Amino acid sequence: MPGRRDRLVHQQPAVGDEVGAAALGRRVGESLRHLRKQRGLSLDQLAGSSGVSRAALSQIEGSRTNPTLSVLWKVAVGLGVPFQALLGADAAGRTQVLRVGDAPPLRSTDGRMESRLLSPAGATQGLDVYELRFLPKALHRSEPHGHGTTETLIVLTGALRMSVGDEIHDLAPGDSIFFHADEPHSYESRSSHETRCVDIIAYGRP
Repeated sequence: MPGRRDRLVHQQPAVGDEVGAAALGRRVGESLRHLRKQRGLSLDQLAGSSGVSRAALSQIEGSRTNPTLSVLWKVAVGLGVPFQALLGADAAGRTQVLRVGDAPPLRSTDGRMESRLLSPAGATQGLDVYELRFLPKALHRSEPHGHGTTETLIVLTGALRMSVGDEIHDLAPGDSIFFHADEPHSYESRSSHETRCVDIIAYGRP
């Protein structure tokens, strides 16, 4: 995303970021409420299946907080839906364009990692594409995704250390890795400048 480097490095969201985050929070809240009720789950039941507290789920549904990546992944796993389902985008028409401003980045708790959706809703079945951006020395630990979920990650710039289970792999620009994401895995930036990747997530069939 040209022009966003300063914003990422200084971790100071501009007004446009704040507006986008608020809109995203509303979409996530509406989607969460719809998906939960569609499945006949109470907040307590979803809290039990996702590991996210009832209070946190209530805040997300009420658009009173902007959830982090890790929290949204837990909720998606608890609901048994693709991550993108929580972002509230609707597919329409044979051709879909996702503008850069339509998908505000989601940040890790410490703000050192950003994930931005690249694939328009409905573009592929059971497949999401994301841009990942890491500050130097960023470390993002991810809990297991839903059963059968896999990731194919391509490093564009910088250097990344991937840990999947007991395996560790160091990746340079142009390198790629495929792994089963239904076990613990982590991403660690090993570069003195920003590390940028494309991550393709394929979900297992229910």
